Amino acid sequence: MVNGQQKQIRMIGRGGHFGELALPSEMLRTATSTAVGPVTCFSIDKDVFEETIPMEHLELHDDSEALKEYVNPEKNNPCSSLRLKDLIPVMYQEGCYQGEPVTLGLGGFGRVELVTTMQHGKYFAMKRVSKHCIVAKRQEKHILFEKRILKAIQSDFIVRLHSAFKDTRYIYMIMDFCVGGELWTKLKEVGRFDEPIAVFCAACVVEAYAYLHKKGIMYRDLKPENLMLDAKGYVKLVDFGFAKELVHGDKTYSFCGTPEYMAPEIIQNQGHDFAADFWSLGILVYELLVGSPPFSSSEPAKIYPKILDGVLKFPPYMSEGAKSLISKLCRPRPGQRLGNTKNGIKDVRQHRWFSSINWHKLRVGQVDAPTITLIRKGPCYINFDRFPFDQALADEEFSGWDKDF
Repeated sequence: MVNGQQKQIRMIGRGGHFGELALPSEMLRTATSTAVGPVTCFSIDKDVFEETIPMEHLELHDDSEALKEYVNPEKNNPCSSLRLKDLIPVMYQEGCYQGEPVTLGLGGFGRVELVTTMQHGKYFAMKRVSKHCIVAKRQEKHILFEKRILKAIQSDFIVRLHSAFKDTRYIYMIMDFCVGGELWTKLKEVGRFDEPIAVFCAACVVEAYAYLHKKGIMYRDLKPENLMLDAKGYVKLVDFGFAKELVHGDKTYSFCGTPEYMAPEIIQNQGHDFAADFWSLGILVYELLVGSPPFSSSEPAKIYPKILDGVLKFPPYMSEGAKSLISKLCRPRPGQRLGNTKNGIKDVRQHRWFSSINWHKLRVGQVDAPTITLIRKGPCYINFDRFPFDQALADEEFSGWDKDF
């Protein structure tokens, strides 16, 4: 039983366990467990458990995501009632752009602006995209897919979409504002991250991957530019323009992604699956620790042969644990890649490089983020680059592709 509804969350067989989330956090049980036929059940109290079984060695079955499947996310999101006319631009308080609206970022189709509301008293990132540009570049399906995916996602490691609007010129997506800014900006400021920071950032990505892959979604665009820091220093994935739904066991043949992060099977058009995400995780770990990806060039065409050669050169200061993880994630054959073998993403979590991570505490936000030291204090936009306001309006667009947006 789930919240009074007769909805099955999961089946537990011989050797299974339940209720373990109450042991580290004293969390109340979120579902009832009913025996179907004769069963013998052993129980263990908290004191004995803590003496005998380290929490990090236990696979925790958190039913919270399953519970959300049967709850309308709109009912739990007070911001879902936002209206476009309620959004107020946040202005620069000082500097050469003082008095102009804050722009958090620019893209090929539009810009991301900082807005707030009188009603909720919180900040949002508003992605404003030209409908005319979307049609001109034939991106209608991608935009609609991104909106649908983000609307359905409820993970603390992925930016949340609260509302979406449209008018004759733009589509608008109202999302979480991550006050810490882009991870890429922080990486460029310091050159390369100390290992504890890199471990934490990568662990957040692992949790985002676990959530997406469980839902049959490939991300396919991992890079520091698509990782944001929230107020606690936790990392969130943004930009689902290259994401794709895929049935486990199938392959897709799209040529997409950032060249430095592309897996060999994408470049060779051999068909790819979730294993491509684990390759890009290895590239990310390398870039966080070194400051640049292992395969790079000013010309994309020269990057691909380097990736296919697959020769990883590690600097002397990189730890053996990091070298091991990167090498296992960046194996040329997808079937041999860490995360894509029998135990799936569990093998990534259990790798020695992540030995300092308590995965359960990370999932419930109880780990102190070492990235918090990277976040500057000051105006809410201080961790972002500054951009001049563009008063030019996009052309109107009336084809109707966005009628269900």
